[in-house]
Amino acid sequence: MSTAILIDGAFFIKRIRHFEPHNYFNAQRIADLAVRCALLHLKDGERAERSLYRIFFYDCAPLEKKMHNPVSRLAIDFSKSDEAKFRLELHQRLLKKRKLALRLGELSKASEWVIKPLVAQSILKGQRNLATTPLLDSEVAISTRQKGVDMRIGIDITTLTLKQQVNQIILIAGDSDFVPAAKLARREGVDFILDPMRQPVPPKLNEHIDGLRSTYYARQNGSTPESGANNVSSENPPPGK
Repeated sequence: MSTAILIDGAFFIKRIRHFEPHNYFNAQRIADLAVRCALLHLKDGERAERSLYRIFFYDCAPLEKKMHNPVSRLAIDFSKSDEAKFRLELHQRLLKKRKLALRLGELSKASEWVIKPLVAQSILKGQRNLATTPLLDSEVAISTRQKGVDMRIGIDITTLTLKQQVNQIILIAGDSDFVPAAKLARREGVDFILDPMRQPVPPKLNEHIDGLRSTYYARQNGSTPESGANNVSSENPPPGK
């Protein structure tokens, strides 16, 4: 049986950074984990190992333009930022992986500065008076939005299904934007599995997929994602995991 594995890159990176903050900008580690977590889906308990059709990784090129910080008005070249360097290195490493296709969307041109959540919360609750405690450069961040990524995921699910290229699709993602494509795949007889990377999902989402399975396990006592593979549950993980 042939399996295609689709990874929402922004979601995957965010979850790995949640589990491994010390690897925040470690492109090699995150690229390797993308492949390892994907390949673990081919091993399903006592059943014969499935064959891999291809791994698809969806992301966007990083923000690389110059903008002025709204607090200090200092110019910032985002092409030289740690995030831009990390993203570009990650893409290059992924391109060298066997049987992996990198699908790149675009960043919306409407990039804007926002106050960081914890700072905004303290202001809204009246815990901080901007008149006496002005904002600092470090308390604002640039907000960007990806364009075309969800569309590419939906198109690939539809194409893989209608061309009968696979009979199983694994989607590593964290939202419900994929539901229409998942419905089509299931109607056509494709086994559709969601990997939420140990993040709880709404119970009603179960009606649109054939199962839940997370293959990432944080290292504990020297363990690795591989060593936790046999303990992967198809149930929703407990909150906070």
